[in-house]
Amino acid sequence: MFGIIKNLFGNKVDLKTLIQEGAIIVDVRTAGEFKSGHAPKSINMPLDALNIKKLQQYGKPIITCCASGMRSGVAANQLKAAGLEAYNGGTWNQIERLLD
Repeated sequence: MFGIIKNLFGNKVDLKTLIQEGAIIVDVRTAGEFKSGHAPKSINMPLDALNIKKLQQYGKPIITCCASGMRSGVAANQLKAAGLEAYNGGTWNQIERLLD
C-alpha cells in the first residue's frame, strides 16, 4: 500500500537546498500575474510559451511555480518528459517562503 502512495506523490525533494545549489525557478503564470508579484530570482515563462530549449541551456534543475500548483505541475511534467530534472514547487508564495 505504501508503495502505491509513494508512486502517486513521489519522493520528497528538498526544494530549498536545490534553490541554494542554483536551481532555476520558473514561474509559469502569465506576464500580468507575474508582474503582480513573484518569488525573487524567478523567471517568467508562461506555460503556453514554455521554452524547453532555453531551459536546457541552464544545465540545472528547474523548479516550476504558479498560482495554485496546477500549471506548474503540468510544466514540470513537460520538462521531465523532455529529459530535464524538474520539480513542481507549487505556488510562487511557497517558493518565496523557502527563500526567506
